[in-house]
Amino acid sequence: MSERATREETVDVVWSGSWVAERLGVALEGDGELQELLGLALRRNPKRAHLLVSNVLGKHVPQRPSVVHGAGFELGERVRALLGDREARRAVVLGYAETATGLGHAVADGLRDAPYLHSTRRPVAGVEQAGGFEEAHSHATSHLLLPEDRDLLAGGGTGADASVLVLVDDEFSTGNTVLNTIRALHALHPRERYVIVALVDMRSAGDRDRLAVFAAEIGARVDLVTRSTGTVALPDGVLERGQALVAEREAEQAIRAEGSAGVVEDTDSAPVTRVDLDWPAGVPDGGRHGFTPAHRAALEAALPAMADRIAAELGDAAGPAPRRVLVLGFEELMYAPLRLGTALEAALGADAEVRYSTTTRSPVLAVDDPGYAIRTRLVFPAHDDPADGPGDRYAYNVAGAGFDAVVAVVDSTADTPELHAPDGLLARLAEHTGHVLLTVLPSYVPATAAPTGVPGTPTPAPERQEPAVLPEPLRGPDFSSYAPEDVGWLLQDLSDTELEAPTEEREEAIQSGGAHYAESLPVEYQPSAEYQALFTAALEASAARIAHAVGTVTETVLAERGPRPVLVSLARAGTPVGVLMRRWAQHRHGLDLPHYAISIVRGRGIDATALRWLAAHHDPADVVFVDGWTGKGAITRELAAAITEFEASGGPAGFDPEISVLADPGGCVRTYGTREDFLIPSACLNSTVSGLISRTVLRADLVGPDDFHGGKFYRELADSDVSGLFLDTIAARFDEVAGQVEAAAKELLAADRAPTWEGWAAVERISEEYGIHDVNLVKPGVGETTRVLLRRVPWKILAKRGAGADLEHIRLLAEQRGVPVEEVDDLPYSCVGLIHPRFTRGATGADGKAVLGA
Repeated sequence: MSERATREETVDVVWSGSWVAERLGVALEGDGELQELLGLALRRNPKRAHLLVSNVLGKHVPQRPSVVHGAGFELGERVRALLGDREARRAVVLGYAETATGLGHAVADGLRDAPYLHSTRRPVAGVEQAGGFEEAHSHATSHLLLPEDRDLLAGGGTGADASVLVLVDDEFSTGNTVLNTIRALHALHPRERYVIVALVDMRSAGDRDRLAVFAAEIGARVDLVTRSTGTVALPDGVLERGQALVAEREAEQAIRAEGSAGVVEDTDSAPVTRVDLDWPAGVPDGGRHGFTPAHRAALEAALPAMADRIAAELGDAAGPAPRRVLVLGFEELMYAPLRLGTALEAALGADAEVRYSTTTRSPVLAVDDPGYAIRTRLVFPAHDDPADGPGDRYAYNVAGAGFDAVVAVVDSTADTPELHAPDGLLARLAEHTGHVLLTVLPSYVPATAAPTGVPGTPTPAPERQEPAVLPEPLRGPDFSSYAPEDVGWLLQDLSDTELEAPTEEREEAIQSGGAHYAESLPVEYQPSAEYQALFTAALEASAARIAHAVGTVTETVLAERGPRPVLVSLARAGTPVGVLMRRWAQHRHGLDLPHYAISIVRGRGIDATALRWLAAHHDPADVVFVDGWTGKGAITRELAAAITEFEASGGPAGFDPEISVLADPGGCVRTYGTREDFLIPSACLNSTVSGLISRTVLRADLVGPDDFHGGKFYRELADSDVSGLFLDTIAARFDEVAGQVEAAAKELLAADRAPTWEGWAAVERISEEYGIHDVNLVKPGVGETTRVLLRRVPWKILAKRGAGADLEHIRLLAEQRGVPVEEVDDLPYSCVGLIHPRFTRGATGADGKAVLGA
């Protein structure tokens, strides 16, 4: 392979990282080739705003196919020289989806005799997993290892007899993903040697030291082969400035997009032509299930003829022959399009300029500036029926690049109606080129999964039945009385399971340590006619006040987390608020924000399966957690700890643990509608104001490690349901308060909103003053006090002296349950509910005795 073919073109005088470097002070420090290999871009991510963009990988930046393949091939030759011919023949190469599947395959080519496997995010029915892992900072689902040959990763033995495992990734930044993979596979199939391969080594000094420690820990030699080495220098405050810059740019782009909405350009879309390549029988379309040296030989022999078919179709197109051609791969399908590109380069010769890149799941900010690595972005829906659900996909630096023709290469699994839809990939490409060619490769199915039992039998997409990796959200009217677009419940339906227990029995079990409160449900409180009338009056009296708070918190979220945040309510109290925030955004701005409800349990954390689902369908940085109100801030702290634990255990990173609430009387959060403690009518009732859904359930015999937490739909309470009334009454006041909201939001955005935790301090003081000595039994605020009276065994209620109508329902419930209300001064809340601290069965009143007729 010539030196010319192994070096990338560097026609741009301006470094494609200068735009970010100048604005944020980010610098690449390393060998002289580093800036030729890497540019910089930005993304919305609370952990790391900048993104290293490779110029030779063929993912985000179109590059000559020979350059892309040559970069990996050269690394493979270096690994072969390191190992020696004998060990190189016994090596196994493992690449990482999605970005490094083609690079890993090219490294295996450079080794010449090595079989290849890459991880995948696509489950295949009937193919047993040989392993899997989560990748930090990824926008996608878990990696799966699905080799057709179950002995491939075993390496022919153990210890000294096992083959060398070569792991390939595009970038070695911290090493966490690769080292975790080695650790997991070493436990199953120990080896004496591993080789890590990457285009660039960007580790810090501390991470470099970790590699030597890790090798000693597992008792194996771990070598590293890279093309270039350096570090990223990040000045103080770069994350915050990067986030602000991304938000500013995205807001500008949203305004421009809104201004151009409805403007139809008088242009003709390019024709789309399907090309049959006559793909060689039995050759896999990639390394998802393994790719052997025999497969490689068969593909090499077939490539020239396949390239000639593409070239002939390009020549038959109307108009002049295309001079600039893009071969566009599809997510994990990188190697086959890459090799078709190298063959097309040879077939067209000097008559045309061939480039190669692929589509991707990863969302990145586009800025049309020569000093920025991602100039343009095409957005289109996923078209391979992904197991983790639908979502947007992207093609970068294609629009405006002057391609006369685009050859789109997909597998048969991805040849779906979504691919051919008016907003699909082919239509988007046709807007920016003169001719689109579509070639579909047969999706390889291992013998264990082939319906005919014939190894390598391609399975057409319509016949494919892949099990979902993650469950899907529940929606009304099948689950909840909310409209299906209002909220998707990330719960499993336990409606047919008996979970309710008498309040006194639950309290005794909880306080004795015999059960957790989330393992059962209280019997749903059925309001009396008097209480129901009180709710209706309170709703009418407070509707404008609540609408104002809804508008204020929504405008704050849109300003700081926009332009299209994903609302995720903490079930159940947060759900009505999330629906109202969604309706405000739709009514005032025409935004159709996604909204989900997720379970979080004090002492048990957040639903990790639901977080993985969210990360698979949305950028975690877009997720905004929503709750109704804060009490002392226990859930605020629970969420922060749960997100930290989730990421530490290998879950997708990027979630911001901050909660946005309607009311923050405890001073626990910085995004809120108000900090006043007033009556929110949705706190007065249980399921009948929350879509007829119970509070969430987490019990080991009902909820498995890959299940959503549970919940019940109380269909039988439909006659008492006021969920719609609550929403409609408040939404009807949106226009009335719009002007006030605009002023309040501007004032809040400019103010110091740092949490004071005043409420937590008050709770600790009350716990000691009243001899309770357990802050969990002190429930501050109107909402939490209401919950005490409806679900727990109350001891007494502390009411702020002079509190008026906001406490009418509290006084009524306390009277019904025989609980005293004590007027106090210097209370930062309107009221505080105290759970009975020394409960024995029947202790419902202040004296520990049952109250007849309660």
